[in-house]
Amino acid sequence: MQAKEIRKSFLEFIKERGHQIVPSASLLPENDPTTLFTGSGMQPMVPYLLGEKYPGGIKRVANSQKCFRSGDIEEVGDNRHTTFFEMLGNWSFGDYFKKEQIAWLFEFLTKELKLDPERLFVSVYRGNEKLGLPKEKEAVEVWQEQFRKVGLEAEAVSNAEKKGMGSGKIFYYSDKENWWSRAGTPDKMPVGEPGGPDSEIFWDFGPEHKFHENSPWADQPCHPACDCGRFMEIGNSVFMQYQKTENGFRELKQKNIDFGGGLERLTAATLDNPDIFLIDLFDLPRKKLEEISRRQYTESEEVRKSFRIILDHLRAATFLINDGAEPSNKDQGYFTRRLIRRAVRFGHQLGIETNFTKDIAQAVVKTYQDYYTDLTDNADRIYRVIEEEEGKFRKTLRKGLKLIKNYELQIKNEEVKITGKDVFDLYQTYGFPIEMSFEELEKIGIKFNQEKLQKEFNGELQKHKNLSRTASAGKFKGGLADHDKKTTQLHTVTHLMLAGLRKVLGKQVTQKGSNITPERIRFDFSFDRAITDEEKESVEKFVNDALRSGGKVTLTEMPKQQAMDEGVTGAFWEKYPEQVKVYTITAPDGTIYSRELCGGPHVKNLSEIKGTFKILKEKSSGAGVRRIKALVE
Repeated sequence: MQAKEIRKSFLEFIKERGHQIVPSASLLPENDPTTLFTGSGMQPMVPYLLGEKYPGGIKRVANSQKCFRSGDIEEVGDNRHTTFFEMLGNWSFGDYFKKEQIAWLFEFLTKELKLDPERLFVSVYRGNEKLGLPKEKEAVEVWQEQFRKVGLEAEAVSNAEKKGMGSGKIFYYSDKENWWSRAGTPDKMPVGEPGGPDSEIFWDFGPEHKFHENSPWADQPCHPACDCGRFMEIGNSVFMQYQKTENGFRELKQKNIDFGGGLERLTAATLDNPDIFLIDLFDLPRKKLEEISRRQYTESEEVRKSFRIILDHLRAATFLINDGAEPSNKDQGYFTRRLIRRAVRFGHQLGIETNFTKDIAQAVVKTYQDYYTDLTDNADRIYRVIEEEEGKFRKTLRKGLKLIKNYELQIKNEEVKITGKDVFDLYQTYGFPIEMSFEELEKIGIKFNQEKLQKEFNGELQKHKNLSRTASAGKFKGGLADHDKKTTQLHTVTHLMLAGLRKVLGKQVTQKGSNITPERIRFDFSFDRAITDEEKESVEKFVNDALRSGGKVTLTEMPKQQAMDEGVTGAFWEKYPEQVKVYTITAPDGTIYSRELCGGPHVKNLSEIKGTFKILKEKSSGAGVRRIKALVE
């Protein structure tokens, strides 16, 4: 089956089992400054997994969620890693549990996708005696029952990491492999945090695929979780059933299911080909790249690597720009810029010397436009942004090549010594991958020790990564996902600020994004010029008058169409379910300050918010988008 068919099949299959199908959330998380991107299908569901009521009291939900993982950028190039992917998911908020979930998943994989059950393998939780967490038994019994229905005995084995898989079908793994919580392993969970064991399912491509390119597993026992290349994880069911207490773990009253299955990987399994870049979602972009580069994907492993990086990065950049992350030097836009520039660099390695990113983006839009219809709506903007960024970077590349040319002039008179820092600067400033630097330096006759330069370069790169992680951790600490009191207050204030902006600047103003920490508000909105000091003061007065009024905040649930018909303010309508939450902020005299579509959380009364609202800064955040930084002090 092709990916488009699998997506449709899953959603229809799970809908028949009582789930409401909801739209994908944006790649840019709303009201969650703990992370830059939506990296899993579960992420937008966290409030409901933690106990918040889903709109309409719905307990079964499913979707195909767009995901982006920036940490995988450097991993792209093999046959299975991507930064952007779709996650097919279903959730139970205190409704069904392990028995139903495993039975449905097995039926979907073997009956709908027609995957051979002999080539499906499962992992479960080994337990942790020190923490009083038991070894998984219920899930094992359910899995064994499913396998027996198709005539297979499923032996459950331990220590496959040391002994190998033997005749096992079900494998016990540790906290690191088969436990889920937001904090990671159970020993790191804070008191009050929910979590639970999970069960992953793997597809076996066969022993001939045991070692993919540059595999570090050649001397290790082969088993499903070893990542040697033979097995690919295609889905994971999380059984959220415990809560951390002062005295250990206790069973939750509301036990949840969180399932996620990678669409691209499921498709690769149905095609029995471990190279996900050969599935239908890459067909049009891959053929277009072959046409532009006059190279063939199957030509060599070096060419395949360049193709994979370009195809992944430009697909991801297309979706990121669509969701509002235009190239910039910080936050989400930094990664969009990095993706486009890496794609251009590897295009250079394929011999592409003219602009080509727009052509690949067009192929991506054409591939996905039937399901993600907003891509068509935003197509012109996507193409303009991606082409402009490529043009800027090509100028930078030329400067880097000019710098290398200077080295060539120097060697006529003296020996030029190149250090790892020099090579890293070419990478960081001019976007040269180290292989490209080596190639260009060799062309002009500079002698260097490649192994030594690589080692020094890696040291500089690691320092840079540590600095980036430290800055990110400091910037995005806390957040609405934890319902922090101060953050919840500031989130409520953003509703008033947007209402004030619309009153002062006009109804054309809409929210384009937000990032809220306990210390400050950062808010993006649509507007085509800087706002004046007088306009800022008017917005501040509107918000502060509302705060001093002690108005109340009320929640109403209604059909999405009704909310639209009644003129409720909202952004990103397409990602909300058919039943939505509308928050209304009303003065004691009945005046409505704000009526807005939102997922929460909020204060119940404005009197809970102490202090004065102040706009600290207002500036451009891209074409037609302004950014406000504000606080309540």
